[in-house]
Amino acid sequence: MLGGEYDAFEACMNDPHRKGIRVNTLKYDLTEVGRLGLPLSKCPFSYSGFYLDAEDISIGNSPWHHAGAIYSQEPSAMSAVTILDPKPGDRVLDMCAAPGGKSTQIAALLNGKGLLWSNEYIRKRAQILLSNVERMGIRNCSVSSAHPDRLAEGLSGFFDKVLVDAPCSGEGMFRRDPQAVADWSPEHSAACAVRQLAILDSAAKCLRDGGVLVYSTCTFSFRENEDVVAAFLDSHPDFSLATSGVSFGRPGFDRSEKYDLTLTRRIFPMDGGEGHFAARLRKDGDSAGGNYGETRPGRQTEEEDRAEKFFRDCFTVSPYGPIRRIGESFYLLPEGLPRTQGLGVLRAGVLLGESMKNRIEPSHALFMAAQGEECRSVVSLQPDSHELAAFLHGEEIPVNCQLKGYAAVACGDTVTGFGKCSGGRLKNRYPKGLRTL
Repeated sequence: MLGGEYDAFEACMNDPHRKGIRVNTLKYDLTEVGRLGLPLSKCPFSYSGFYLDAEDISIGNSPWHHAGAIYSQEPSAMSAVTILDPKPGDRVLDMCAAPGGKSTQIAALLNGKGLLWSNEYIRKRAQILLSNVERMGIRNCSVSSAHPDRLAEGLSGFFDKVLVDAPCSGEGMFRRDPQAVADWSPEHSAACAVRQLAILDSAAKCLRDGGVLVYSTCTFSFRENEDVVAAFLDSHPDFSLATSGVSFGRPGFDRSEKYDLTLTRRIFPMDGGEGHFAARLRKDGDSAGGNYGETRPGRQTEEEDRAEKFFRDCFTVSPYGPIRRIGESFYLLPEGLPRTQGLGVLRAGVLLGESMKNRIEPSHALFMAAQGEECRSVVSLQPDSHELAAFLHGEEIPVNCQLKGYAAVACGDTVTGFGKCSGGRLKNRYPKGLRTL
């Protein structure tokens, strides 16, 4: 495959892999990246992506990670979303979304406008995806756990853009993950190619005429990359390859007499990442996405009006979507959300809180989706402070005696949770499963 470049490839594979982070511009100002206190250098795969120039830093323990200001992500894994190029207002489907790196990257580019639908077929992984969507403060997302065929049937022609970051043989992860080496076999790679084509078939049905589909993997295999794209084009004459629009990496390999597969994009370790492949495909025609009706037409109920009043008591802005009660829970739904029945939806929009007798108990997700300046009460703590460490550990912390009721807790200016203030103390509401040890 690489010919004279193989020696450079082998040398890179013997070097440590490069870690990366992406700054979440929904919650943190990219111009303030120096305040994160991390050794960073710019990477080419995303405007908000950086190499983490240190071996011994655990990002998961960083208060900025808890606040959703950053996402730990392999640098070249950011490339597929850059090639997809979501714009504010787009309807975007991430078909194979867990653990959420690409979905949260899409959400930042949508900047609260449009709709993101993040799907993960494996339920346990979908719960991890949901947790990351909450942590990154995403308001306009529906998280589902459904088979791709189910989405294709229920949301045919609905989306402007679709990403299929397909399950693959993981050859691009060999340098960083010994388990990927142990799991590899020719049979596994062949089975992946069959599954990848099936997922692409479903994804194509979800896309409107004139829409864009990006197919990506983290493997080096011809069989799972260029050959899958050629096979997809053979069976979908209404699709064509488009230019990637990026300069990082290198052109794909010319494996077909029918299609210019050099329009696809490859990333090898000597290109500054691990291993990644992406193809940008466009569907013929030009039409608006399908209209599947709103999840909940009509005015709010009396209980939902009560939830809206509670929201306004906590925040200085209007609710960023219609409020709906489902069971004992209240949700802030994304604008333009289609009917979700039968589509395996775990969460649509933001969980506002739970009805508890004559009151509403707010959710962690509600505060994580808020900007500090939108909160009526904020306890702002320095990232290296004892008080913030204690809060993330689940402890009560001292606060101004004048603070009463619910208050956001912020790492600097970035909301990382909330608590209830009384008598100069903040009773901790940071979820037990997220607390530091």
